[in-house]
Amino acid sequence: MLRHIAQTRGVQTLIHSVFPPECLSCRASVASDDGLCGLCWRDTAFIAGDVCDGCGVPLRGDVQSGDRCDDCLRTARPWVQGRSALLYKDRGRALVLALKHGDRHDIVKPAGKWMARCVQDTLRSDVLVAPVPLHWTRMVKRRYNQSSLIARAMAGRLSVPICADLLRRDRATATLDGKTREARFDEMRDAISVHPKREKELEGRSVLLVDDAMTSGATLAACTEACLKSRAREVCVVTLARVAKDD
Repeated sequence: MLRHIAQTRGVQTLIHSVFPPECLSCRASVASDDGLCGLCWRDTAFIAGDVCDGCGVPLRGDVQSGDRCDDCLRTARPWVQGRSALLYKDRGRALVLALKHGDRHDIVKPAGKWMARCVQDTLRSDVLVAPVPLHWTRMVKRRYNQSSLIARAMAGRLSVPICADLLRRDRATATLDGKTREARFDEMRDAISVHPKREKELEGRSVLLVDDAMTSGATLAACTEACLKSRAREVCVVTLARVAKDD
């Protein structure tokens, strides 16, 4: 075992001598892999402290356990709890877009670590992790599902089971960018279902849905409703980033 550890560290040292670790955001040199430099860390809005129990956005003032933000009070959420690792702005937004559209798979491992940290206190003992699915046409175009990648990284970090194909997108929904809240929910209505071969794994269990970002919550709501329809006990959600209104 010690020999194996020494060999592994030797390989890592060799790799770092040829390819020194770089900041995930600006590519400046950093001390270790999967990190941000000091300046980028400062400009990345990590979520900590009191948060909305429905989506994980930060809350201010006299916060009680279970409190929810205005968005989650205005729009009934079919899931029971939600968390997010970052605010979708500045460096956080850039990281999400780089992962989603830029083939930046080096972001997957740290993203999984950040998301694992923000859900570890709310994790159910019977949890089954599942990513938000892509329609096959978009999968062909993009070549990967970023939600599935970060779900696997997070589940591995937490040592919990994952079912990558639990859900399927039954029709190619239009992009939700630029749509109103109502239009987003209309677009996602009946767009998601549980894979028939996975229903037995789902029945009676808690599901933790994973996505890269949450805006209105329409996609996560459609996924949650599909899980509950197939007799999941309850559903929680986690995203890498959460869109939040400016102060």
